[in-house]
Amino acid sequence: MVLTIIIGVVAFLAGAGISYILWDKALKGKAKRMIKEAESESEMIRRKKELQAKEHFHQLKQEHDKQISERNSKMAQAENRINQKESSINQRIEDINRKKNELEATHEKLKVQIEANEKKKEELERMKREEQEKLQTISGLSTEEAKSQLIESLKAEARTMAAAYVNEIMEEAKMTANKEAKRVVVQTIQRVATEAAIENSVTVFNVDDDIKGRIIGREGRNIRALEAATGIEIIVDDTPEAIVLSSFDPYRREVARLALHQLVLDGRIHPARIEEVVEKVKKQVDEEMVEIGKRTTIDLGIHGLHPELIKLVGKMKYRSSYGQNLLQHSREVANLCAVMATELGLNAKVAKRAGLLHDIGKVAEEDKDLPHALAGMKI
Repeated sequence: MVLTIIIGVVAFLAGAGISYILWDKALKGKAKRMIKEAESESEMIRRKKELQAKEHFHQLKQEHDKQISERNSKMAQAENRINQKESSINQRIEDINRKKNELEATHEKLKVQIEANEKKKEELERMKREEQEKLQTISGLSTEEAKSQLIESLKAEARTMAAAYVNEIMEEAKMTANKEAKRVVVQTIQRVATEAAIENSVTVFNVDDDIKGRIIGREGRNIRALEAATGIEIIVDDTPEAIVLSSFDPYRREVARLALHQLVLDGRIHPARIEEVVEKVKKQVDEEMVEIGKRTTIDLGIHGLHPELIKLVGKMKYRSSYGQNLLQHSREVANLCAVMATELGLNAKVAKRAGLLHDIGKVAEEDKDLPHALAGMKI
């Protein structure tokens, strides 16, 4: 009986040991499979991340190369404009120097002629005195009568000489004034560096091709709504990733560009939303005008302008005149006026203020039918 119990216990323990060994082996096998699967999944994730990182790096590199190319192109264009400007200025200086040499040569010739005329004049005076003495002897005039006639003759001669002398002084003054004016203009051109930029009548808005259809809208209603709200012409053609905004008014083009930008970011593009965004953008641009006017007056050192004048100065950024941005042109004129006023001993601050505001009538909100000079005078 006891032996049977012992055998049973031993058998139980042996079975339990075998079961534990098998169970432990199964667990270890399962653990190895899980570790292998985890390692495989980790390797896939790592490769995927590496691929994404490479693609992102390639995209960033392409964008960077594009920006570098555009920047180099702009720098080349700017350098070309500067070289053209320098060539033009050098040509003007050569023309002025040539005219200066011609004037100096003419002045020397006139000096020689004047000396010759002086000698002839002295000879004529001597001959005149001899003739007067002979006439006095022949005519038998009294001393008083001779004196009276001589005085009248001398008066007439003095008037003639005075008129000739005055004409000579006036001609010399004209020559001196022309030379001085040319000197002031040349010095001003050399001291004030300007850059001429031709304003375009179009603005290119970059947009993905898949968004073009949403901007156009059903049967073009979104485009028509945007054109009506901004007053510009919108051209959508086969040019990839581009919409052309056409208008001779830079203010309207800027409003349309900013409105399109906000509409694309927002994603809601329909006529009612377009009108709402355009009105909002107009207010933003009006506020920006004031800031531009303030910055311009601070940069030029002009103080005490009325707030409405400051806003009109900012508005000149959105107006072109003869193909040049009006604000840039007015800043250049202000600097030119200040330099020339300094050369002439005049008030440079007043001259700079007048130069900045000389075309202010072109952005007048009232009296648009008046010439810009009269409109500016009224302002």
